[in-house]
Amino acid sequence: MRQELESAFERALDAIAHDGAFAKLEILQHTAQPKHGSIAFTVTIDRPGGADLVLCERVAARINAGLEELDAPYALQVESAGLDRPLIKPADYERFKGMRARIVTSLLVDGAKTHRGILRGLRGESVLLETRSGELPLPIATIKSANLEYDTRADLQREKRQRKGTHGRNGN
Repeated sequence: MRQELESAFERALDAIAHDGAFAKLEILQHTAQPKHGSIAFTVTIDRPGGADLVLCERVAARINAGLEELDAPYALQVESAGLDRPLIKPADYERFKGMRARIVTSLLVDGAKTHRGILRGLRGESVLLETRSGELPLPIATIKSANLEYDTRADLQREKRQRKGTHGRNGN
């Protein structure tokens, strides 16, 4: 029964990926793990502008519809990639060029395994990361994990500048 449930899960994800109602939706990751006599499915999604609760609920409803024909216990979690979105495909490093990232490598690169900086895209088989000490090429083959890194301070400073600009224009 587990295999049938996992196959139905994969079919539901494939249907979502090809459904115009879910245009621009990206399924970043999905897992199926045995858990206490059932299966726990997890799906991480994103879309330009972010995935909100309503979109997560729509995706979950679509997956549930594909699984309900099977009488087997399962748990389903659909989540947004969030502010610390994982970078999975090489194209992600180009797409999010200019944003802050945290990259963990499996080997020491420049004396460390954890690297933080601004994404500068790809060059050949390496991700370019602008760090305090300059541009650092990180071979894709050595990347264990990579995530965007939300900078709260920069966001607060940007908001403060916007408020100041608004007050200045109003003459306050």
